[in-house]
This record gives sequence, C-alpha cells and structure tokens, in this order.
Amino acid sequence: MPFANFKVPAKTLTSEQKEKIITRVTDLCAEIYGDFARPHTLVVVEEVTDGGWGIGGQVLTPAAIEEMARSADSAR
Repeated sequence: MPFANFKVPAKTLTSEQKEKIITRVTDLCAEIYGDFARPHTLVVVEEVTDGGWGIGGQVLTPAAIEEMARSADSAR
C-alpha cells in the first residue's frame, strides 16, 4: 500500500490545494504501480503548527516561509 505524508505549515493551504495534493499523488501511485493501487493509496496532509518545525536550525513560521518564497522569486 503506497503511503505519502506531507507536512505543511498550518493554514498555508486551502482545502482545494490539499485535495489537489491527495488526488495527484494517488494518480501518480496508480501510474507507477498500476490502477489496482489506487484504492489502497494513503495520502496524509498534516498541518504543523507555527513554530513547530525548522530547517537548518531556524524555526519556520508562515512569515519566514513567505520571505523565503519572495527571496526565491526575486533571484529568478
């Protein structure tokens, strides 16, 4: 049974975006394993509370993630 667990900052995705993640990952697993895997594919989109995670020793908040995204966009 394929299993995918997405951990995302709380309140950064809409219900529609979460549904899109679940649908596309399920489709991908069915494409790779065959359609028989579709009803057995488990996808979890888990919201992590503000300040509950970090990268490189820095605590991530929605504001920090937005700043990272702005920096990445300006570097392009």
